Amino acid sequence: MTAVPIIKLSNGSHVPALGLGTWQSKPEEVRAAVSYALRDAGYRHIDCAWGYGNERDVGEGIRDSGVPRSEIFITSKLWSTWHSRVEECLDQTLANLGTDYVDLYLVHWPVSLNPNGNHPNFPTLPDGTRDIDHSWKLSDTWKQIEVVFQKGKVKAIGVSNFSKAKLEEILPTAEIVPAVNQLELHVYNPQHELIKYLKSKNIVPEAYSPLGSTNSPLLTDRTVLNIAQKYSLRASDVLIGYLVSKGFIVIPKSVTPSRIASNLNGSLTAVNKLEAADIAELDGLAAAGKQKRFITPPWPVDLGFDNWPNYK
Repeated sequence: MTAVPIIKLSNGSHVPALGLGTWQSKPEEVRAAVSYALRDAGYRHIDCAWGYGNERDVGEGIRDSGVPRSEIFITSKLWSTWHSRVEECLDQTLANLGTDYVDLYLVHWPVSLNPNGNHPNFPTLPDGTRDIDHSWKLSDTWKQIEVVFQKGKVKAIGVSNFSKAKLEEILPTAEIVPAVNQLELHVYNPQHELIKYLKSKNIVPEAYSPLGSTNSPLLTDRTVLNIAQKYSLRASDVLIGYLVSKGFIVIPKSVTPSRIASNLNGSLTAVNKLEAADIAELDGLAAAGKQKRFITPPWPVDLGFDNWPNYK
């Protein structure tokens, strides 16, 4: 088995470049998926979140695997109704996972929802739009994130779904620069300018939804298929391998054992076969008219992203 590349973060932490995503994985399925990924498929990085509602089952899967906690890199995320209560949210995550620390803790979205609203996850206003706490500052969320890092409850800290504009709301007062920014990144949404900015700040990009969404057009894209055919690879190998080749952390999600295994092994094979010309061709797909995001929750605020629907 080809070794998974290791990426060093700005704080000195080492992250396996490939991890198992757990978003939208049903509780009864994610336990088996996590256990298989760790025990049988060679994964050592699990990405989870309070907002996914399945962290207790992820924790069970980790224990079922028999792999020591010290060998596993666990990422979790602060949900939007908890921006003013970071440590409380983290403590729930730690209890659910059955661990006393996580390796990386991210602010899930740069949006604070009303913590006293009509729903614990997605409070809404009478008109049905999400109930935003406009009085809360992202910089104050980040201060609380820094506190749990200093306490040792998390080994590295970062953000998720942050544009340059949102990062610039926290960086002027940050004592610790985010180590990671987890984003929707794939050949149809490469976010080249944001990636340049992240690299200038020594923030590692992390790609979720690397294959797009269910029934994704990425898997049938002619350019992707031609490159896959050239090297006797699958389209998914090319899509994930492309991102790993760029130095990103990548977290493909699956609960199917064969896909969990192939997402790791096939993409590592692709990393060894893809040439600079292939990467350049894939880099150009979005600009050639295929730009598309698949994950655009209806936040009624301006996130500062290009190619984002206007929900305001």
